[in-house]
Amino acid sequence: MHLASLLPILACIATTPIYACDSCYGPSDLTSHKRLVRRMQPESLNATTKPRGPLEWGQINFLHTTDTHGWLAGHLKEENYGADWGDYISFVKHMREKADRLDVDLLLVDTGDLHDGNGLSDTTSPNGVYTDDIFTKVDYDLLTVGNHELYVTEIAYEAFSNFSMVYGERYLTSNVQIQNPVTGKFQDMGNKYRYFTTKHGLRIMSFGVLFDFTGNSNVSKVTKGEDMIKEEWFTKAVKKEDIDLFVVIGHNPVRSNDSDATLPTVQKAIRDMRPDVPIQIFGGHAHVRDFVVWDESSTGLASGQYCETLGWLSMTGIKSDTYRGSAKPKGVPNPSRKAIPVNETYSVQNTPPKYGTPGKEEELLYSRRYLDWNRLTFAYHAVKSQDSKLDSKRGKAVTGDITEFRKAQNLSTVYGCVPQTYCESCVPFGAEGSIFKLVETSLAATVVNESRADIPRLIIINTGTIRFDLVKGPFTMDDSYIVNPFKDAFQFIPDVPYSQAKEVLGILNAGPYQKKRSIDTFTSAMLAGRDSCTNPPLITSTKEKRDVLKTRSFTRNRRENSIDTPGHTTTDDFGSDGDDTPHSTIPHFEVPNDVQANASFPTDGSMPEKVDLVFLDFIGEDYVIPALAEVGGKYSVDDIEYYMPKEFTTNNYLQVYAEKAWQEGMPNCAVGSE
Repeated sequence: MHLASLLPILACIATTPIYACDSCYGPSDLTSHKRLVRRMQPESLNATTKPRGPLEWGQINFLHTTDTHGWLAGHLKEENYGADWGDYISFVKHMREKADRLDVDLLLVDTGDLHDGNGLSDTTSPNGVYTDDIFTKVDYDLLTVGNHELYVTEIAYEAFSNFSMVYGERYLTSNVQIQNPVTGKFQDMGNKYRYFTTKHGLRIMSFGVLFDFTGNSNVSKVTKGEDMIKEEWFTKAVKKEDIDLFVVIGHNPVRSNDSDATLPTVQKAIRDMRPDVPIQIFGGHAHVRDFVVWDESSTGLASGQYCETLGWLSMTGIKSDTYRGSAKPKGVPNPSRKAIPVNETYSVQNTPPKYGTPGKEEELLYSRRYLDWNRLTFAYHAVKSQDSKLDSKRGKAVTGDITEFRKAQNLSTVYGCVPQTYCESCVPFGAEGSIFKLVETSLAATVVNESRADIPRLIIINTGTIRFDLVKGPFTMDDSYIVNPFKDAFQFIPDVPYSQAKEVLGILNAGPYQKKRSIDTFTSAMLAGRDSCTNPPLITSTKEKRDVLKTRSFTRNRRENSIDTPGHTTTDDFGSDGDDTPHSTIPHFEVPNDVQANASFPTDGSMPEKVDLVFLDFIGEDYVIPALAEVGGKYSVDDIEYYMPKEFTTNNYLQVYAEKAWQEGMPNCAVGSE
């Protein structure tokens, strides 16, 4: 697709805050500076801390992306993740050439969710039209569908009719079907499985399994994992002869104690039928860095989100009559760790099967690494730190295309200068530097019904509408999509006794997380980031899933091997050495369901008798009215009205606030973190 062929986009947007402390995305003790044009995207900053050492190369190696959500321009204000998709394309070219020199296999895997969360993807209609096209510039070996490809009918058909056709048999949707718009009959959205032989002779059977998703539109069907494994085609594929390795990919958590996870179910089904064949799993959806060991020849890798993480996994010791490559490539480190189940991770009650004998040549050995998504990392691993040699012709072309598209979509339009950095979870909720304190201030200033402006009001919004922190510097159109991609309108119940209205926030925060019922728009909870700077949280409840949010970054003088740059610090089943770049750990504080602002209250400090109770359009009937009923309020859906025009949404108010309150320093906003 060419730039000129894209559909027009909306010009309105919202914003988000980051915090006045260190984040997953870089240090905060830096000097303010004006943003300079560099390589990558012009606004981007490069990393300052290099990787801890070379990657371990094995008999077969994997690069894994997941949950990119449209972040193909990279994180323009976050030095740890400043590379764009063009840089990644160049990196892939070098890595494939390196694999050829080493006489080993390298496969590229992606596990879905390609849009919803960034202006690059979300300013087209439908979401992802441009970014899907840019994404396909990478020649992946295995891909699968995410839930964000299925919420909206138009997007599902875009994935089916265009995206899946680019990759053909490599696009795996083992448990997802779509209604053919021509025949009206349901058919596989992609392929149920792929059996293929690698360049060096490994015979692989692969599946792509979505978690048990129920929020899809009615043109698609998702078969539960526990039902899929009982189907005849699956049993037949698993029992096929001449399989050296199973590769199962899925937009699906890898860790068993995540309530969404069905990959452990698939793993067990394969293991029961094929106890002697290694199983390698690649997951997503949970937005965490994680590595899980099920048995000595079965592991799972999850590789973060938002073009922050590039997962690396290598294996050696796979038994194969047809493999003609190197088992232990020379001149590079090789995998050296056995897969040993940890803390009952293995889901089968019986003793996990042995694969080979310790000390024998055929013993399976692994390595895993989580790479920070920046040019310093890519250059280090691809071309021995020669940054100038990283770029490829195709990669540079894609970088330029992204730059031009951002200009055409006005994504770099500046609405104000954010005076400090605000974060979601690096400081206590509501403390100085908390984004939710800014939310209170900005809601009070912008959510105003002029005909009722003098009437006191309480404004309640769901904290899940805030996706990212907000960094000191320019507040752009892109920021408004990054921070708050949701378009939730403001409704209200007029003249509610203050004695009742003041109790609603506490009731909501003590209750369940509020979710939308509409399939036409995704829910805040589903899109909210689920990892924190310490990955992976062992998720055991819905509350934990929404509590583990994220953070952003800046610039400093170059460091070589210092570990004082804040960022991801991961502990998984292999320990705490998986992060490719060492970082210091960031504090994390819990966030409640909702936040409340008040406005037009009496200036003498007294409390009003009645208030307008304002809330988001998806919580009124199911949550606010029942909360009022608990304290004696007798209200129904008929009492709910729109407080603001429907076009004014959560995607707008921070932008409006920036235009009102953050004009100092325009247009040359200083970037920093204090």
